[in-house]
Amino acid sequence: MAVLRPRRSDEIDPFSDLLFNTLLIFVMLFAIAIVAMNPKAKTGVIDAKAEFIITVTWPDMNPNDIDTWVQDPGRNLVWFRQREGGMMHLDRDDRGLANDTLVINGQQVVNPLNQEVVTVRGFSPGEYTVNVFYYESKNGEPVPVNVSVVKVNPKAEVVFYGTVNVVRKGDEVTAVRFTVNREGKVEAVNTLAKTLVERI
Repeated sequence: MAVLRPRRSDEIDPFSDLLFNTLLIFVMLFAIAIVAMNPKAKTGVIDAKAEFIITVTWPDMNPNDIDTWVQDPGRNLVWFRQREGGMMHLDRDDRGLANDTLVINGQQVVNPLNQEVVTVRGFSPGEYTVNVFYYESKNGEPVPVNVSVVKVNPKAEVVFYGTVNVVRKGDEVTAVRFTVNREGKVEAVNTLAKTLVERI
């Protein structure tokens, strides 16, 4: 007849040891899964959502200051003194050659590009107007200005591309007017003149 004796507290139970190790492995795998599901956030990265991008350019190294004025269906305006209006934003006010000198590695570099960009980050149904304004002349010469409107959501589509000439300081020219419907599709494009510039 077998005699049962009580177990000592320092004896190892194989089943408890196996159960503990399995639990330990499960906790470690769970911790690794949490780290893998939550990657480090990218700092300084901004996803810029846009519906339309309006680009205004004039010849490189041209010293004259051309300004972009855009009005949305709600009569909101963006221009160099009001860089945000409605869902529109003027990304940069380019002043010809003024403020185009950069210091890179201790050397002065001139950025020759003359470009202003207006981003339309959402849309309202109705008409948008894009005008260019000859704000300041350094050489008294006419300036050819290229204007493009690109619908970028859900895919890139050129709505308008054309060139207008501003002849002298103070001239305002309507580059394009385009109408957007409730679904965000462009229904009409024209170049009929419309004044936007508040005399400054």
